[in-house]
Amino acid sequence: MVVLSPVLAFIAVVIKISSKGPIVFTQQRAGKDGTEFTLYKFRTMKIDADPFGQSPSRGEDPRLIKGGKFLREYSLDELPQLFNVLKGDMGIVGPRPLYISQVSQLSDYHKNRLLVKPGLTGLSQIYFRSSLTDKTTLDMEAEYVEKQSLWLDIKIIFLTLGVVLGKKGVYEKQGSEKEQ
Repeated sequence: MVVLSPVLAFIAVVIKISSKGPIVFTQQRAGKDGTEFTLYKFRTMKIDADPFGQSPSRGEDPRLIKGGKFLREYSLDELPQLFNVLKGDMGIVGPRPLYISQVSQLSDYHKNRLLVKPGLTGLSQIYFRSSLTDKTTLDMEAEYVEKQSLWLDIKIIFLTLGVVLGKKGVYEKQGSEKEQ
C-alpha cells in the first residue's frame, strides 16, 4: 500500500477534479460464508448512475466520468479493494464479490463460492473479464473453489497482469453471448 500510495493519491485527485461526488464508491457485497462487507472502488461513474445497474458496455458510456474509461480499462478503479484485503474481507484471488441480493439466487453448487473469500482477481476475470454470462461466471468460480491451490493462485495473478495490461474483455460483448 505504501508503494501504491502515490498512484492512489493521483487517482483520487483526478476523480475529485473531474467530477462532483465522492472519490470512492462503496457498496455492500457478500463475502465468505455470505457475510456482508463494504466493497471499495474508485468511482468511475457519475453520482446519479444506478449503483446496481448494468456496467458500462463501451468506453464512451455517458455515465462514465472523465478518466473513468481509463481507470476501468486498466482496472485501476479496483485498487481500493486492497483495503478490503487488508481488512480481511477479501483475498487477492477468489470469486468476484456478489451483490447481497444474488446470494439467495445461487444454486447449491454455486453456493460453494461462499466457502472462500472473494478476490481481486480470479478465473472468470482472467479468462473473460466482464464479457461472460452469469451462469458461466458462477460455474467457473465454483470450479475455482474445488481446484484452488497456491500454484493456481500464482498462475491467476500472472495471467491477470497480461489481461489488464492488454485491456482484454473490459466491456461486455453485445449480442448473443450476453443473451445466453
